[in-house]
Amino acid sequence: MAKKVKTTLKLQIPAGKATPAPPIGPALGQHGVNIMDFCKAYNDQTKDKGGMVIPVELTIYEDRSFTFILKTPPASILIRKALAVDKGSSNPGREKLEKKLNKQQLEEIATIKMPDLNANNLEEAVRIIEGSARSMGIEVSK
Repeated sequence: MAKKVKTTLKLQIPAGKATPAPPIGPALGQHGVNIMDFCKAYNDQTKDKGGMVIPVELTIYEDRSFTFILKTPPASILIRKALAVDKGSSNPGREKLEKKLNKQQLEEIATIKMPDLNANNLEEAVRIIEGSARSMGIEVSK
């Protein structure tokens, strides 16, 4: 018989750097989860990701046990890493960044994000990433 689910949480944590400090500790503590068990398991699975922010979907059961699924890094972080910029434009409708994304960079990011995107093929995934870049004030060169 399957365990009864108490709640699900979504957290974004730097890879290999989960600690019991806020925001992780309070989020898990209020549901009675052993925080150190989660931190150790998360850090073990993400130690090779090199400081990227890795979203995690955590399912907590009635008996205080848990399971989690790692997601791909957010598109904005992958775009910023590809262009080596600290942040997107503060006013994306009027101000654009000087750097532009090329088609090859878009395809690389779309390939990484493909498991988490609502796209049937790489072409659709590229269009989704293009939209994310535009919303950050980054132009896409065709």
